[in-house]
Amino acid sequence: MGKQLFGTDGIRGVAGEYPLDPLTVYAFGVALGKDAAAHTAHPEILIGADTRESGSWIAEMVAGGLASQGARVHYAGVITTPGVAYLTRTGAFVAGVMISASHNPYLDNGLKVFGHNGFKLPDSEEHLIEQEIFALLAGPVAPAPLALFVQEKLVRQYLGFLLGISSLRLDGVKIAIDCGNGAAYRLAPELFQTLGADVVAIGCAPDGRNINLNCGALHLEGLQAAVVAHGAAFGAAFDGDADRAIFVSSAGNVVNGDAVLLAAGRALKAAGRLPGNTVVSTVMSNLGLEKAFQAEGIRMVRTPVGDKYVLEEMVRLGATLGGEQSGHVIFREYSTTGDGMLTALRLFEIAHNAGVGLDQLTADLQIYPQRLVNVRVREKKGLLDLPAVAEQIRLAEQAFAGAGRVLVRFSGTEPLARVMVEGPDMQQVETLSGNIANAIRRAAGE
Repeated sequence: MGKQLFGTDGIRGVAGEYPLDPLTVYAFGVALGKDAAAHTAHPEILIGADTRESGSWIAEMVAGGLASQGARVHYAGVITTPGVAYLTRTGAFVAGVMISASHNPYLDNGLKVFGHNGFKLPDSEEHLIEQEIFALLAGPVAPAPLALFVQEKLVRQYLGFLLGISSLRLDGVKIAIDCGNGAAYRLAPELFQTLGADVVAIGCAPDGRNINLNCGALHLEGLQAAVVAHGAAFGAAFDGDADRAIFVSSAGNVVNGDAVLLAAGRALKAAGRLPGNTVVSTVMSNLGLEKAFQAEGIRMVRTPVGDKYVLEEMVRLGATLGGEQSGHVIFREYSTTGDGMLTALRLFEIAHNAGVGLDQLTADLQIYPQRLVNVRVREKKGLLDLPAVAEQIRLAEQAFAGAGRVLVRFSGTEPLARVMVEGPDMQQVETLSGNIANAIRRAAGE
């Protein structure tokens, strides 16, 4: 039986509603506490959160559940998802919990769990925790939240790590950053100011409800305007939990995760630090990236969407670089998860050392026209079994004759069918993606 609570990136939903209602969140804490106690007596567990107003009560409910099983809880307060992964991996923590719904609006929240190795839990362990949650909910459970106090030294440790892995100096270099009113709102400005940069920071005034609101990695207009207006050399926008970043060149052009992978892949290969000359990406990466890598003698391996799956394949292949078009980039030498600030450090370092801007760094990346259409669906099952949908997919693949790609999948976090069509001609891409999306709307739309 598949998992029911955990999606591709933990448990996610509307804060206050099942499965993120107080009772289920407390039961999650109890279940994780039991799981941790099976490994060691009095396990130490880390909790961190982004800036959503629901983060504090969720943290206290999780902590209460953990404490009921004898766990010792340490609270980092507002910190990034990769910060939690790093601290869990390098500290005495059996597990780390990040409370965030990443790029979603403030009403949503989520629970991501990392093991002591810094990896998100394997599906099998998530399934066991789910079963324990369901068993608890079937009996009398009385939530008992635990008051928490922020341990600022934890955040300082993570910032120290980022500063310690970079020889980059940005003295006199102007950069613009958009923290999306999220988890990086304090850390990112401090990081780049410490490296000597003249920092123009926006999206750094969280109020609990403005996370990702017309700002951050999904809304680049503000950052593009700031880069151009201030004459910045680089721009970086982070999502709500800062596990990913999208960049803006000095000319105001968007530089996404595919472009970052190309720049980083080339630099690592030139330095002899790209094992097997292999980079891992997902089914969403542009065909143009694959062709650019081929020209460099670099193999690109694709996985399902989700940095969890990218990481699993990287470990399997011994790869040191992988990521997603959406800006999750994993540098395995330093991290077990996507890290927007670490990615920014690496990308700026590559460009700075080469003496070029971001546009020149990735000028030869020819992007194939790509159209992504989201269709809200009644339920997430049987999409490809619908004859009309299957027929439109077949017709699209036939029309491309191998020169394009069609991908239809469900979102791991929302009730959406995602239709991605990619090919050499934009008009053809628009038509074919529209045909498939319309077939889904008629057959399975909400």
